[in-house]
Amino acid sequence: MLSLADMCDRRPVPAPEDEPLDTRGHRLRFIPTPHVPHNWEAGLWFDETTTTLLAGDLLTHAGKCPALTESDCVAPALDAEALFQATGLTTNLAPTLEHLAALNPTTLAIMHGSSYSGDGAAQLRSLSDGYAALAG
Repeated sequence: MLSLADMCDRRPVPAPEDEPLDTRGHRLRFIPTPHVPHNWEAGLWFDETTTTLLAGDLLTHAGKCPALTESDCVAPALDAEALFQATGLTTNLAPTLEHLAALNPTTLAIMHGSSYSGDGAAQLRSLSDGYAALAG
């Protein structure tokens, strides 16, 4: 058995639930997203200063790609979903994606694949539509 505190030089600080975390240059808001895209403890961070959504495994895509794109990132994400089947197609998927879209991110910092610069809200809504079509 191991806890997070066993591996830290100093005590971990829980993510604030109501206020953004001010890092003296960025205001980071933690957004719990249980089961979106997959695990129950999922959560994302939104940088209010730069309007960047640290999107984790949302919009994952496979293969060689540039670091940043202004092109559609939903089609590659749906292709990756067909390959990995990693997203929980649950009833909270669409509302969670809409909540994230309402933040109006201008950058989607994607963990696996090209990060996206542009209308992040439109990309998240398009992703939601794509998942709805998969769930059929």
